[in-house]
Amino acid sequence: MNVAVIGGGYAGMAAAVTLAEQRVPVTVFEAAKTLGGRARRVDHRDFALDNGLHILIGAYREILRLMRLVGADPERLLLRLPLTWHIHDRFALKAAGLPAPFHLLAGLIAAHGVSFGERLSAARFMLRMRRQGYTLQQDTSVASLLEEHGQSGRMSSLLWRPLCISALNTPPAAASAQVFLNVLRDGLDADRASSDLLLPRVDLSRLFPDPASDYVRANGGAVLSGQRVTGIDESDGSFTVHCADGEHAFSHVVCALPPYHAGAFLIGVSALAEVAEAVDRLAYQPIYSVYLRYPGERRLPAPMLGFESALLQWAFDRGVLGGQQGVIGVVISAEGPHQDLAHDELAHLVHQELQQQLGSLPEPMWHRVIAEKRATFACTPGLRRPEIRTPLRNFLLAGDYVASDYPGTLESAVRSGVAAARLILERRES
Repeated sequence: MNVAVIGGGYAGMAAAVTLAEQRVPVTVFEAAKTLGGRARRVDHRDFALDNGLHILIGAYREILRLMRLVGADPERLLLRLPLTWHIHDRFALKAAGLPAPFHLLAGLIAAHGVSFGERLSAARFMLRMRRQGYTLQQDTSVASLLEEHGQSGRMSSLLWRPLCISALNTPPAAASAQVFLNVLRDGLDADRASSDLLLPRVDLSRLFPDPASDYVRANGGAVLSGQRVTGIDESDGSFTVHCADGEHAFSHVVCALPPYHAGAFLIGVSALAEVAEAVDRLAYQPIYSVYLRYPGERRLPAPMLGFESALLQWAFDRGVLGGQQGVIGVVISAEGPHQDLAHDELAHLVHQELQQQLGSLPEPMWHRVIAEKRATFACTPGLRRPEIRTPLRNFLLAGDYVASDYPGTLESAVRSGVAAARLILERRES
């Protein structure tokens, strides 16, 4: 058994670590110089930025387990905060020190910024969803679900809508209500620690892919950065992988490319033509990350701060989180008019909005806008996503887009990689 993992993002490295743990020979091929895929380090002016501002939550148990396995201590690399939802000068919710779901229900009742009637209505909504097991007879949009249950007021604009966009990276009018309920079930109602916010203190490559690479190499595997796979041939269940340095033979392949690359890659393998078509039918949503470097030690009122704004969604104090003094990172998730702006214009508008929201700010010393235009798949109602197993024996898919209960998150990517590796291990044992 000799496994090729094509793609060194979170899904690919999770697959490689799972195989390496069992001493299965594995080789990771990553076209970029930096590991992480759509969650990787971007170097700018001696600062390690990220191509997408991501957070984790306590319910992300698989990625936390793998971080510990490869020696990336979550307690050191992540700032853990009990669930706190802070929309600047508009809304504040903090989970109570009670078992789930009472920690959230009490937090909703005690929240500041909306009427008591709306807070009570939100608590009743959560209880109704809990009674029906967070399942719907038929999927619909998040907007329709909220309207049906009387959640269309201020609580919707300050909690449910930003939560939907943050978790699913899809506007509520187009987002899957069932997947949204899955997030509520596992993120808010599993246990109190599941709802904790986990904010990275290091760049996203250092958080997991880089230490995962070290672990794979230490356990007999190989990680080849800057090595693009140009083709693959299959014969009797085994594979020849073509890349710049020649041909490599493997018994199994895990394709952990992002879906928009995977579709083009799979179309060249006749047995995978239908899978390629299913992947190509996926639509996408963007994530824009805007970094502003201010002089001195400018601080936000909180490490993670939300805004009720047509432009801003969440801002992160990179000085508090990672020692990058004066750097504020702003994330704009999902589609919107910001996509039509030049990067310099967008950065200027973000700076102006921060000034209006927070008070006087000096002109930033520099800015950097990173646009991931296909950051995640559009998580729409009733979406049929490709399976990890494919019609081609010993060829599997991994990525945040494969079939699961979850939207396109770091946790869903990692889970898919682990699941693909375990299928290979099961076949070995049988």
